[in-house]
Amino acid sequence: MSQEYPIETIRHSLAHVMAAAVQKLFPDVKFAGGPAIENGFYYDFDTQHRFSEEDFDAIEKEMRALIKSDGKFAQRDVTLAEAKEIFANQPYKMEWLNEYNAAGDALSVYAFRDFTDLCRGPHVASSKDLPRDGFKIRSVAGAYWKGDAKNKMLQRIYVDAFASADELAQHLKNMEEAAARDNRKLGRDMDLFHFEPDFAPGAVFWHDKGYRIYRRLIDYIRIRQERAGYLEISTPAVMDRSLWEKSGHWAKYGEHNYSGKTQDGKTFCVKPMSCPGGMLVYGQGIKSYKDLPLYLAEFGKVNRYEAAGGLSGLMRVREFTQDDAHIFCTEEQFEGEIVKILHFVKDIYSKFGFERVWMKLATRKESEFRIGSDEIWDKAEGGLRHALDANNIEYEVATGDAAFYGPKIDIYLKDSMGRTWQCGTVQLDMNLPERFDLSYIGEDGEKHRPIMLHRALLGSIERFMGILLESTAGNLPLWLAPTPVVVTPISEKHRDYASDVAAVLNNAGVHAGLDLRDEKVNYKIRELSLAKTPIIAIVGEKEMADKTVTLRRLGEEKQETVSLDDFVAQMAAAVQMPR
Repeated sequence: MSQEYPIETIRHSLAHVMAAAVQKLFPDVKFAGGPAIENGFYYDFDTQHRFSEEDFDAIEKEMRALIKSDGKFAQRDVTLAEAKEIFANQPYKMEWLNEYNAAGDALSVYAFRDFTDLCRGPHVASSKDLPRDGFKIRSVAGAYWKGDAKNKMLQRIYVDAFASADELAQHLKNMEEAAARDNRKLGRDMDLFHFEPDFAPGAVFWHDKGYRIYRRLIDYIRIRQERAGYLEISTPAVMDRSLWEKSGHWAKYGEHNYSGKTQDGKTFCVKPMSCPGGMLVYGQGIKSYKDLPLYLAEFGKVNRYEAAGGLSGLMRVREFTQDDAHIFCTEEQFEGEIVKILHFVKDIYSKFGFERVWMKLATRKESEFRIGSDEIWDKAEGGLRHALDANNIEYEVATGDAAFYGPKIDIYLKDSMGRTWQCGTVQLDMNLPERFDLSYIGEDGEKHRPIMLHRALLGSIERFMGILLESTAGNLPLWLAPTPVVVTPISEKHRDYASDVAAVLNNAGVHAGLDLRDEKVNYKIRELSLAKTPIIAIVGEKEMADKTVTLRRLGEEKQETVSLDDFVAQMAAAVQMPR
């Protein structure tokens, strides 16, 4: 390449090249849009041809030919009328233009070879500035126009794209590693969970070992919250539709709710989120300023309908548990509470080995579902900015990503493979307390409106567990592993000693498994290693005589022999939750 460009510019330009290639190969195609995304880009097409993997090579070959041709990316401004003439045969572009209100403003279009698109840019100057071997078509999937299931289903082609062939090769290697670590594969290998798509799509069937991890995650967050002054509540799983209409969730998410009518003609919803229930709990009794801040936490199991095509193991499910909390405070308190939450979240993540953590401030977007006045939103967004700036907390701004009731700070982490995940969040809400007429008695003896902070640490327990499994490749820390040690004898005559060792460990608070199968020890080691058993304690004649155990740790070939007493003491300490 003759000039250095930001990777987003390269990916955006490659999206136009791919659209030009698809147009040449399939002339009837209609274009929707194609932005740069993490690790590449996608473009949405409408065509009678059904794209498949068999088309990928032809599209890539045509893209490389176009890049080699040294085509220019030519930008020009056009009027709305001129744009409608250019895109007269492109219905998706025309729909966007017909919704464009400022008819007098100039619109930007980019032309590359025979392909022209509505686009603000930027792009590279010429296709010679693009890598010929830095991209690879990954997949094709269905995608509704504008993300609305009421609209037509388009075909979305995903492409991995990087600035060089070496970077692409490293990415593809990482993708292979990610496939080997897929939480669904690990769930099978480790006997943690399974899914029943015919009977309960998007819902987890926990096995004993998986449910141990699930409970341990909740127990850890529960203990940390209790020490931080949180009160734990539980609200009903099914509540009247009117509650969700009052909160505004029905208008925004109604089609994603599970609901139905009862014999008395009322419509009830399975809980899709915990916020309204938390407000009803706060509303019981008179609150004083001396009661604030009030921390109400709930491990709420919620259900939301997700399109079948979007379900993905533990990462995207229809039924999940959130470690929700709702903090009610005064205007003077909320900035300090936000900072406290952010430090709390970062500390929690570090205990799971996630050290690379950063924030995004999500601000409002104009939407028919957004509630509250601009004055309230100005105050809320300003408060979040000030809390971040005054405490030197680095953050990015995500314009338009706010919740419908208020701005938020989303917390992101990177896993061991460099993938980005959004898990925790803190949302500032000055609107729902108004809708539910919540109040507290101030020092002046008058009623005042509290501010509510929505807060999640791990977010979805299921999703966080999936992230953790994949990041560690199933090699979980001992305190979280469902069975941190399995004891196995070399032969039948060592079974009693193996049972004694397991009993001593269990009495010391270490959940120890016992493998007494009549199999060769090397076979059992392979099986137990596949199941990601952290430590295998092997006992034979010498161990039985010396009161020792020989240890094999996951991922290590070297074995070590230690006294039983020392091993029990070490394990009892290692399985304790981090403080």
